[in-house]
Parts: sequence; structure tokens; C-alpha cells
Amino acid sequence: MPTDLLGRDYETFAAPPALNQHGPARVIAMCNQKGGVGKTTSSINIGGALSLYGRRVLIVDFDPQGAATVGLGINANSVDNTIYTALFNPHMDVHDVVQHTRFPDLDIIPANIDLSAAEIQLVTEVGREQVLAGTLRALKDEYDVIIIDCQPSLGLLTVNALTAADGVIIPVAAEFFALRGVALLMQSIEKVQARINPSLEIYGVLVTMYTRTLHSEEVLQRIYEAFKDKVFHSVITRSIKLPDATVAAAPITMYAPEHKTAKEYREIARELIARGIIA
Repeated sequence: MPTDLLGRDYETFAAPPALNQHGPARVIAMCNQKGGVGKTTSSINIGGALSLYGRRVLIVDFDPQGAATVGLGINANSVDNTIYTALFNPHMDVHDVVQHTRFPDLDIIPANIDLSAAEIQLVTEVGREQVLAGTLRALKDEYDVIIIDCQPSLGLLTVNALTAADGVIIPVAAEFFALRGVALLMQSIEKVQARINPSLEIYGVLVTMYTRTLHSEEVLQRIYEAFKDKVFHSVITRSIKLPDATVAAAPITMYAPEHKTAKEYREIARELIARGIIA
């Protein structure tokens, strides 16, 4: 039997069957307080791959930088409403905030720099950790998966994402410094589990920016020692095609479907479905 890079027995997951109905959505927080580890890239490309398999996907851009919004071709500065307005206007229909991308079954709730003010405003909100969960409630029956692209911090926005989520995917770059901060994230996840969201799970650890070097192999081994079978079988290799796809405002699974990295993201999507995380 073939093996993955960690030596685990592994065969490519089969393409999933079509769905007869959609919803309720599984909510996944793409979370790591370290920047530059591939959170937004993975949110867009896992979402894109799942949409190709007939799953209805909503990406929630929960980062004031708005990279996921731009990465799917939406100009957040030209739209009337973003996730920020949805959070703080209880009379707003959240459906009015959802933007349809040019890709079938792939929608986004955009964000822009306005969201940076939310961290301060949430401090005085009643049930401040659960504002995002309440905002997304009306959308869950319309999608198969909702992916929250978190900002690189462990503040109130990230706590809101962890409270709203059913589970977490942790992207970790195959670099030593990226690995160091994961312990702090795990402490935050454990606190949310203990105090707010006891059903929160860790769905998996996604190794990104992998290169065939001794350093990357050592980091990959250390990640496996820490997380065991939570580490996805497929790793995402470093590739110039990913920035190219970002410039084209498209998931790499649509921009260059035969590229190695597109195949890796499709494999992650199939693993999520095969493991029952997503219908």
C-alpha cells in the first residue's frame, strides 16, 4: 500500500458522491495566531475544492485585512455591507451580506478594514463571545460547510470564531518558527472548550509550504509527534502557482486544476468528506 510523507499507509481518497440535499453546515475555523502560514490560501482552496464536489460553501472573511475577499474577486470597499455590519446590526438580514462569487456553490461574507474596530466594540457587547455564532445561525441550513478565515491573533474575533465553530483546522507552515506558536493556540482552544463551546473539536492539522528539505521533514515529524493522526495525509507544497492564483482571484483548483497543489487541496477536501467531517 502507498504511504504518505510520514510513512502512514494511505491511498488517495475516492471522489465523493453527489448530495441529494444541502445543510446543515459544518462550521470550520481556519485558525492560527501566526501570520503567513496559509490560513487564507487554505480557506479559499479547500472551499474551492469542496464546491467542485458539489458542496455549497460559504467563506466568512474574519480578518480585517480582507485577503479572502480580495482572493475571490470581491472589492470589499465597494460593497455596502460586510461581516462588520452584520455583527453589530441586529436588524440586518445576514443574507444581504453574502456575496456570490463567479464560481458555482462558492459564496463569501466579505471583510475590510472596518472589522479592526470590532475587537474594541465587542468588549461591551452582551454575550460578546457568541456574536458571530448568532450572525451565522440563519445561514447554516443553506450550506454544507462554512469556513471562517480567522485573523492572525488570539483576540475576541478569534474567540468568536472558535465559539461559532464545530471544529478547527490548524494550518502550520513546515518551518520551525511556525510550529512554536501552536502551543498558545491550543491553550486558547482548550479554554473555549472548557468555558464556552465544549463540543469544539480539532478536525486536523494542515501542513503548508512544505519543501523537500531536511528542515521541512524534521518539522513535519515534530508536528506528527504533537498531533498524531490529526495531521492530514496530504501536505501542501510551496508553489509559485498559489500567488498566481491569488492574483487571478481564483482558487487554484479552478485556476490550474492539473497543478500538483490543486491536486493536494482536492485531496484534503476528499479526506474531510471521507472522515465524515463534511457531508
